[in-house]
Amino acid sequence: MSPFTYHSEVALTSALARLAVPGQMPIGGGTDLLVTIEEGLAAPDGVVDVRALGELTGVGDMPDGTLRVGGACRLADIADDETVRARYPLLASACEQVGTPAIRAMATLAGNLQQRPRCWYFRRGVSCLKSGGTTCPARDGENQYLAILEGGPCWIVHPSDPAVALVALEAEIDVDGPSGPRTIAAGDFFVLPTERLDRETVLRDGELIVAVRLPAVAAGGMQRYTKLMQREAWDFALVSLAATRRTDGEVRLVLGGVSPRPYRVYTSVEEETMSGGLDEETIIGLAERALLDAVPLAKNGYKVELAATLLRDAIREIAAE
Repeated sequence: MSPFTYHSEVALTSALARLAVPGQMPIGGGTDLLVTIEEGLAAPDGVVDVRALGELTGVGDMPDGTLRVGGACRLADIADDETVRARYPLLASACEQVGTPAIRAMATLAGNLQQRPRCWYFRRGVSCLKSGGTTCPARDGENQYLAILEGGPCWIVHPSDPAVALVALEAEIDVDGPSGPRTIAAGDFFVLPTERLDRETVLRDGELIVAVRLPAVAAGGMQRYTKLMQREAWDFALVSLAATRRTDGEVRLVLGGVSPRPYRVYTSVEEETMSGGLDEETIIGLAERALLDAVPLAKNGYKVELAATLLRDAIREIAAE
């Protein structure tokens, strides 16, 4: 592990000023950052502890009716928060299914959204596109856990559970940095390898996730997060699904574990699911349509059927309400 300096800040302005210096990175729980440093995937000159920044803590209502969740909130606290559980059980469930209890007690929401992919080649120092190489060894290698949708030239999948829920809830992410504050829709926050290979989000150098805001229109209704894993618990998703039917009737279906970003299915599938009263043949057809663009690799074709199963179950439940 390369040596680095540690700084703890209590004011957002001073934290941002320090992060604006090249070579500085923010740290919350450190559950992924410290691992990537040890693996040689990150080599900061210094880390800036942001957990004490007031702007990054707490869960509370905003004047416009949104619920604000600080970026430094721990996943365990979000999963247990009574307001989150009552209004946005989808997010609570997604946070509750991340890793082990120890990881949830340390990991922050902002850190979880920015964690690096778990591709074996990338994590083990094998030359690949994301580490500056010229090819993707996973394309024809050990690809059983990689993308079946939106893959290429790199086939990583984004490992975050809360990210899938936030896209389904149409959350907004508040960030701040050298160019000032900006707000990014959760659906626009994550990027494909065709857009950039050095990161999995649109964050710029020196920018910090300050908070996530959940819209009032997404509160309540039917919300469900389902995660399929190789092991029974404490693992990353092979395939996951965030499904919601809002109180105004609108439906959102977002898959995880199948794409380099949370994958929202065709709007036409969501709209037809909204109509309700669907027979089994139609439900099967909708799930198939949602996966029309799937292009599995040699060893991950099973993900297509797993995703179809989750979609059929969710569509059936939503349509029956």
